[in-house]
Amino acid sequence: MPCVEARAVARGGHSNDHTRRITGPVNEDLAPAKVRNWGPFSIFNVWTSDVHSLWGYYLAASLFLFCGGFVNFIIAIGIGSLIIYALMNMVGYAGVKTGVPYPVLARASFGIWGANIPALVRAIVACFWYGAQTAAASGAIVALLIRSQWFADFNQGTHFLGHSGLEVICFVVIWALQLLIIQKGMETVRRFQDWGGPAVWVMMLILAIYLCIKAGTFAFTSDIPMDVLLEKTKDAGVPGTPGSWTSLFAVAAIWVTYFSAPISTSAISRATPRTRHRCARASSGALPVNLILFSLVAGVTTIAAFDVYGEVLLHPDQISAKFDSWFLAALAALTFAVATLGINVVANFVSPAFDFSNVFPRQIDFKKGGYIAALIALVLYPFAPWEGSAASFVNIIGATMGPIFGVMMVDYYLIRKGEVDVEALYRENGEFRFQGGWHVNAFIAAGIGAVFSSILPNFTSLLPSWWGVYG
Repeated sequence: MPCVEARAVARGGHSNDHTRRITGPVNEDLAPAKVRNWGPFSIFNVWTSDVHSLWGYYLAASLFLFCGGFVNFIIAIGIGSLIIYALMNMVGYAGVKTGVPYPVLARASFGIWGANIPALVRAIVACFWYGAQTAAASGAIVALLIRSQWFADFNQGTHFLGHSGLEVICFVVIWALQLLIIQKGMETVRRFQDWGGPAVWVMMLILAIYLCIKAGTFAFTSDIPMDVLLEKTKDAGVPGTPGSWTSLFAVAAIWVTYFSAPISTSAISRATPRTRHRCARASSGALPVNLILFSLVAGVTTIAAFDVYGEVLLHPDQISAKFDSWFLAALAALTFAVATLGINVVANFVSPAFDFSNVFPRQIDFKKGGYIAALIALVLYPFAPWEGSAASFVNIIGATMGPIFGVMMVDYYLIRKGEVDVEALYRENGEFRFQGGWHVNAFIAAGIGAVFSSILPNFTSLLPSWWGVYG
């Protein structure tokens, strides 16, 4: 890696009055944050965008079926949301204090060069999610367009790359639109999600109210028959029958796993002012409120949709496609698509952009790293690994992040007591060189964790079938 100059901050992330020469893997985007203008409203909307997407709704509606009832659903989602809240605040505070993104923070645990491994792992995870969210957004547009007979015929008669021609075109268009959003950097991302997040809240409420009016009732109790629930959940890999305690704990675990990639990020929190209370206040308002209320709306909508249409509809674009009003269907499709673009830009573009930049800091800056992530997502599209069971996809993807996140948080809080020499994170021969730039003990610890979170549950039958849920 080349040696370059960067402006650093002093130990613990507090500003320094003078510039020091630091050598090692760094570029302007990876250097400690200089501008910190993401206030509580922006942070609140980051997590709003993170929750309010088509995939988020799809997963919430799917998990509702495992709970067998509304009270059980809120209990399970509530438990998972509290865990997410605690974990996000842990890494969020580290980002605020140090001012560095995730791959740079990982150098303290895995070594100055070893941090490239967890960075690449999370980047690949984000690429999978990038493709999944883009496919969901394009699916909403497809559902709207096929209301026209011409588009419906084109959708049925043209196929390539394993998808219909209309699906491919819509995917590429949505994929390209996200690149336009990121052209001007993180400040554009902030402005986009400041209005994109709240917009989907309005649309979700319209969707729920519309269905409740058509159903003639506002129900918190599910009348979906057990045989329907069993049929819909049989291939998800979740233990127990819907409504059982084993299913409820599994739902809480899957809800946590869904946020495994954004949980690990400090790319957003590093842009907030250096006051722990302000960050905590923003997070405490965003996480429990958004997670639980969004899940509540998803549950009400699932019940009402079953009452109105007589079938379980887990995708909101499936519901909006049945609207009598073309205008309302168009409004729903566009809002869902915009919201999903929001989560993709925030969670699945920003993160791998920093991760890829960390591996080759001189050759790859923030934008180029994001373009690489987008290109990988495009290549994955013909294979569509995100199609099928929502719970299974989330479990497999999320299990890869658990051991890495665990090592980083144990190292930061228990071993280092929350104190990291930020300048040393950018020195090739400094404190974090360890064994030739690699911290062997950290990789051993993460490897042992990966054996139990990913390898044994997914590739062997040595562990019980329910084990993979808690990866």
